[in-house]
Amino acid sequence: MNQPGLLDLLSFGPEGWARALLAGAWMTVLIAINGYLIGGVIGTLGAWAKLSGGQTLRVVADAYTTVLRGIPDLLVIYLLYFGGSAAVTSVGRLFGAEGFIGFPGFLAGSLAIGITSGAQHTEVFRGAFRAVHPGEIEAAIACGMPRWLRFRRIIAPLTLRHALPGLGNVWQVVLKESALVSITGVAELLRQAQVGAGSTGLPFDFYLIAAVIYLGISSISGGVLRQAERRFSRGVRRG
Repeated sequence: MNQPGLLDLLSFGPEGWARALLAGAWMTVLIAINGYLIGGVIGTLGAWAKLSGGQTLRVVADAYTTVLRGIPDLLVIYLLYFGGSAAVTSVGRLFGAEGFIGFPGFLAGSLAIGITSGAQHTEVFRGAFRAVHPGEIEAAIACGMPRWLRFRRIIAPLTLRHALPGLGNVWQVVLKESALVSITGVAELLRQAQVGAGSTGLPFDFYLIAAVIYLGISSISGGVLRQAERRFSRGVRRG
């Protein structure tokens, strides 16, 4: 029996894997978006702690970024997935449940990526805030702007403008890290490619297709981020 060709694998027919691969690609995007947003929230708090918090908050934030930037991302996923499963199983036994209760792989992966990317977000936001010229903030204070209005109209837009290039790089890293979530059994793109490779005996074909899909997602999202960067940079003189 002849093995299916590349076009057959990409079809929606009986031998095609198009639906499974597209579903996996969508799951990859969802995991990456969730992890990125979680990391953004953590990074905002971390940057605030480093810039305007007390000594205790700065120590905690420094420890967080140091530890998370030094631990492999895959290890963080393992810790959250198996540690979360152990915790959920223990809680379940308190309510009479029997057996092992697995922690949802999607949730574990999203949290792990969010926690690891949060360290990168922290440094991006911290550097972006420091890039805001003090004179612009002083001018807002001189005009009598209240603190919240000053933050909303001056500090936040300028910080975001300076942060966008770094945030784009963090997104690309997060997108690639989403492939690690396949170890929890979540049917994201790499997992679907692994299943397809095992079922058909065509590993090179499936991994090549997965690479092209990853590249497509990365290129499209990168283009969106570049458009946002250009929009926020309108009217800014470049040296």
